Amino acid sequence: MSRPWRQHGVGLVYHRLYARPMTGSPVDPQRAERILAFVAQERLIQPEEISTPRLPSVKNLLRVHSSEYLEAVQETETLERIFGVELDDGDAQALLELQRLMVGGTIQATRMVRRGFDTAVNLGGGLHHARAEMGAGFCIFNDVAVATARLRARGFKSTILVIDLDMHDGDGTRAIFANDPSVYTYSVHNHHWGEVDAQASTAIALGDDVTDDALLGTLVKTLPEVVESVDPGLVFYVAGTDPAADDVLGNWQISEEALLARDRYVVDLVKNRSEPVPLVVLLGGGYGDRSWSYTARFLSWLLTGRTIEPPANDDLTLMQLRRILREMDPSAFTAEPSEDNGFSWRLTDEDLEGILPGVPRRTRFLRYFSQHGLELLLERVGIYDQLRLRGFTHPFLDLDLTHPVGQTLRIFGASDKQELLVELRVNRSQQAVPDLQMLVIEWLLLQNPRAGFGPFRQPLPGQNHPGLGMLKQVLGWLVVVCEMLDLDGLYFTPSSYHVATQSRAMVRFVHPEHEARFRALKECLREVPLADASLAVDKGLVVDAATDLPLEWEGFPMVLAVSERLKDRLFSDEYEQRVADELARQGLKYRQVACDQTKVEAISEGDDG
Repeated sequence: MSRPWRQHGVGLVYHRLYARPMTGSPVDPQRAERILAFVAQERLIQPEEISTPRLPSVKNLLRVHSSEYLEAVQETETLERIFGVELDDGDAQALLELQRLMVGGTIQATRMVRRGFDTAVNLGGGLHHARAEMGAGFCIFNDVAVATARLRARGFKSTILVIDLDMHDGDGTRAIFANDPSVYTYSVHNHHWGEVDAQASTAIALGDDVTDDALLGTLVKTLPEVVESVDPGLVFYVAGTDPAADDVLGNWQISEEALLARDRYVVDLVKNRSEPVPLVVLLGGGYGDRSWSYTARFLSWLLTGRTIEPPANDDLTLMQLRRILREMDPSAFTAEPSEDNGFSWRLTDEDLEGILPGVPRRTRFLRYFSQHGLELLLERVGIYDQLRLRGFTHPFLDLDLTHPVGQTLRIFGASDKQELLVELRVNRSQQAVPDLQMLVIEWLLLQNPRAGFGPFRQPLPGQNHPGLGMLKQVLGWLVVVCEMLDLDGLYFTPSSYHVATQSRAMVRFVHPEHEARFRALKECLREVPLADASLAVDKGLVVDAATDLPLEWEGFPMVLAVSERLKDRLFSDEYEQRVADELARQGLKYRQVACDQTKVEAISEGDDG
């Protein structure tokens, strides 16, 4: 599509702290990072088109929020009410900094469009529930209102239009500008969150289970008239992706095609005027680990005029890791620290172990990585950065290479080893899968000892602490390790239904009969949320239809294929036929609801559980 309005290009606003987890909210902390990685991988944007925001001044926050409210948000109790969960002081301060930085991102986006960019996209923001005196719905500050107030203070007099198509009501923004006719707020959502009376506003509640035609039809009928009558000098577009049918908090049924059509319609209305209007796009709501893909698809069209399909999460993670490793010298991973790289090395009693006759002392992780090289790898692929974003500012690596079962890697929150975050025990094996070289995961623990359980974090069987939310990053790192060491894949035994389901993208059970059993179980629980399904399996609520006995989870071995020869084996027609034959004999029931396994279709490669 030819777009004469794109004269000065599109700029992005991003800060690495956008990846900080938002405690209490199911938003994917990697959302912005994944979007940026996608546009970088596709080479859709230049470095000079990416801007880093800074924290907004208190003076600018006070243009919208009262001093009493800004004083109150320093208290943990205030933020607990906004996010609906208990918080410790560290979590509270991290949330405060994160959202203040996103306000700075929206301010930076307005700077960019005022300085010549046609459109600026803040890969955060859209905090539309926050009011002048109160935060709500995961929103502490109202970034659109603060950015608008700052513009006014700098002499910007044109009318501003806020188009808010998040599935939830833009009630905070509407309330702040209820008596200001120079800011028109337009919101289409499921339910009103507050008063809809305002001097310049359109608020449309469509209810639940909204379909593509209902949403797009509403926009076509109502938005052109608003844009024409307002004649804005600047538009904020809150492009929430929570209307998507697969959103974990949403209750609409909007397809990915309709979401893109929505975004294109808004942009074309704003830009295809006699005088194209500067546009600031904000992410708004979007929950679940695929919410980023809808924005990425939109950006591919915005930047190129064509739609580029985003990859699966696992593929994107591997793309990022491979790109990083291509830029590094392989010898860096095997080198010992030296005076030249800022470390000192000297013999200790430990170093003398293994010199005497007998089994040589193991000195390298997986017979390849020095400790220094392993720390360098963890730093470069972002594992350490992810831990820092979760509040562990000085992660500490500890290796135990002496265990008879496998070598153990532990990462603690600090050098005092009081907070265990990651524990990984692995070994290399030629026996796990005949004729193949595998990296066997004997044990993997990922936990956040500082986090608590809440409405969006229920304890799973065996959990003492919530997880770190880093399973896919760690598996991605281990896949790259397999590639570096020329291993065929990862081999592990899932301890629970939850673990098996979470790691499904390119994973299969070694034996087809076990794969069939798992698919039968997954089909039986297809209508049950994953956390509830995991508990149902653990509590014996799934029974064998033939014997009426509770199904007990058995940890059958699974493999994540890395080499082509292993992929050919696991995704072959012969393997699938053996799975299909076994499925025909399966029969499971969940709470007296029978599951007809003869109707189960083979799960595709892209199924991520």
